[in-house]
Amino acid sequence: MDCKVLIVDDSPILRRAAKKAVLQAGIDENSIFEAGNGQEALGVASSQPIDLVLLDLNMPIMTGIEFMEKVKESTDLSSKFNVIVVSTESNEKKFETLRNLGVKGFLRKPFEPEELRTMVQKTTR
Repeated sequence: MDCKVLIVDDSPILRRAAKKAVLQAGIDENSIFEAGNGQEALGVASSQPIDLVLLDLNMPIMTGIEFMEKVKESTDLSSKFNVIVVSTESNEKKFETLRNLGVKGFLRKPFEPEELRTMVQKTTR
C-alpha cells in the first residue's frame, strides 16, 4: 500500500506497537515516520508528504490537541493528511473538539493490532 504514515506518541514502546500494526496493514517500513510530540510531528509533516497521522493526545512539549490546532491554522497542512487519535483519553468534549479540528477517527489504548490495522486501511483508501 502506497501511504506515508506518521506515528506521534511520547512512548517509544507504543510507537513500536503502532509501527508493527501499520506494517501488518501493508505499509512499507520506509513510509513510516515517528515523532515523540506534536512539535516534532509538525516538523516531520512539513518536510515529508504524509498521508495519515496516528496521534496521541497527552504528550509533553506539544499535545495532540495543540498539534491539531496548529495544523488547522496552517494553509500548507490543513488538508494534507488524515488523522486518527490513538489515546487513553475518554473525554467526549475533547473528542468533539478534535472532530471539529478535522480528526477522522479514534482508537483507544491499549489497542489490538487488528483494530489499528483495520482503521489504517479504512482511512487510507
